[in-house]
Amino acid sequence: MIVNVKKIILLGSTLILIFAIMLVVFLKKNTKVIAKPQIESSVSIAALLSKAKDLESKGDTAGVKGVYQKLVEDFPNSSEVMHWLKKIENINIKSLFSNAPDARSTLYEIKPGDTLSKIAREFNTTTDLIKKSNNLKDDKIIPGRKIKVWTKPFSMLVYKSQNILILKSDGEIMKTYIVSTGKGNSTPVGTFKITSKLENPTWFRDGSAVPPESPENILGTRWLGINLPSYGIHGTTEPQSLGQQATQGCVRMSNADVEELYAIVPMGSEVVIVD
Repeated sequence: MIVNVKKIILLGSTLILIFAIMLVVFLKKNTKVIAKPQIESSVSIAALLSKAKDLESKGDTAGVKGVYQKLVEDFPNSSEVMHWLKKIENINIKSLFSNAPDARSTLYEIKPGDTLSKIAREFNTTTDLIKKSNNLKDDKIIPGRKIKVWTKPFSMLVYKSQNILILKSDGEIMKTYIVSTGKGNSTPVGTFKITSKLENPTWFRDGSAVPPESPENILGTRWLGINLPSYGIHGTTEPQSLGQQATQGCVRMSNADVEELYAIVPMGSEVVIVD
């Protein structure tokens, strides 16, 4: 499958962006380091972190996220950049799973005859995400009640060289996951779609079925198949292999991570895999 280069560039990973910015900053310094700018930067970072702490105490999640985004933009060569990015990701996932609406969601009033699956299809989301973000214990819904429904599309970007999977929504990075990809760089590259989703999947090996409860079933607790036969994103019984090229070509995640991803991304979601 032909890779859409322009799209891949636009979907460039957080790490690559950071490294590029770091290089520019390094070249601008012209090998000369003086004490005063370092002190000013430290003071500025300390002030911003203090502001983030104050906003967090007030429950202003959007404000806290904005402060960490400013820290990343203003101090890309700081040793704390990855920590700040992780803070942003944690806020994103917390927002995704909360019932507080934002610009990426809508408050939907349940109508007579509605079901969770019908609402999920209408907004191209998942019943799991609707339930989780509205603290619903089962599929029972009440007409007249308003629920939060995520409206922005999700996509995934897999970097084989880094062994990471980046979850995005409407172009914004939501979370970065550590994964395993194929031995010998065998995971295919291209632009794909999620075409199947299975809980506790059976693994078919050499013509025989390995049931979910078998310790020999390497697929873990979830399967998200792509439109390339036999390939997909799945869990694992070997979490120690994450971060390495260790699979037969699929993308492998921890069971906890793949269960989270499974709840978030609907059928048809885009998966871009690059070297």
